[in-house]
Amino acid sequence: MKVYLYSGLQKLIEKSGVGRAIYHQTYALKSNNIKIVNNLNDADVIHINTVFPKSYIIAKRAKKKNIKVVYHAHSTKEDFKNSYIGSNLFDGLFGKWIKICYSTADIIVTPTPYSKRLLLSYGIKNRIEVISNGINTEYYDRDKVEKGKFRKRYGYSENDKIIMSVGLTIGRKGVIEFVELAKRMPEYKFVWFGETNLNTVPKKVRDAVRMSLPNLFFAGYADRDSLREAYADCDLFLFPSKEETEGIVVLEALAMKIPVLLRNIPVYDEWLEENKDVYKAYTTNDFEIKTKMILEGRFKSLVEQGHKVAEDRSLDKVGEKLIKVYNATKYS
Repeated sequence: MKVYLYSGLQKLIEKSGVGRAIYHQTYALKSNNIKIVNNLNDADVIHINTVFPKSYIIAKRAKKKNIKVVYHAHSTKEDFKNSYIGSNLFDGLFGKWIKICYSTADIIVTPTPYSKRLLLSYGIKNRIEVISNGINTEYYDRDKVEKGKFRKRYGYSENDKIIMSVGLTIGRKGVIEFVELAKRMPEYKFVWFGETNLNTVPKKVRDAVRMSLPNLFFAGYADRDSLREAYADCDLFLFPSKEETEGIVVLEALAMKIPVLLRNIPVYDEWLEENKDVYKAYTTNDFEIKTKMILEGRFKSLVEQGHKVAEDRSLDKVGEKLIKVYNATKYS
């Protein structure tokens, strides 16, 4: 079987979760000896990851050539909201557009039961399979990282308690709340990895990112090696995102055995149990209280159980599930 992993405008998405998901698919398929090709004419199956106009066009072209189409539903109307200037005005149109794109598929793949429910609520009738984006547990291994490298690079001491988060600097990711928590807890260091053109986000988000606090640092985009070093050296992964289809960075943190504190949102309900795999917070006050409890050692460690969740979503297992989907397209 030959598979064409298609994204389109790769430069635009390579720093996003979708860009990382495509890397995961490549690794997962190669680990299962599936041949990946670089053009449509050589493919038995095209696996599309983006909802750009070119993605829709190539899906229609594939159908004419009788090449099976697997569409990966990373994007939803809900995670388009509260992202960029004007996004809330156009979320309805975006919802209609992604329905058009996804409806070209023989089979749709989406990362979680939650995102599947959203797709069904749009009236999509195509077959939908839930497969995690997965995590490279061989790479994201705490024992393979040099301890203290991240702290030395950024000037943190051995005694500093460091709270990290990862994501685009947009409102949906909870960046405003992250800055507020840094204000409230000057005894801890806060670092955010990821960036967005601030001209594209509302003023309140720009103001938050530009906030000058002695214990807050926006590190910008970090490559995966640097990010792995941060996971290994920080004391808490705090992820206040308000909407996700899965959250690849959450899987990275779980694999790296760093304590994880998430916003309690529906996407995690079926696969991350509160007070067993991770800790969850409902409000900014709740984040503050639970952060202190975790860092002061007053909550038990959940890192081993969280690591099991990551292992269950290793990329070799993801690859096996994708192969079943590709084979099923023969009969769709």
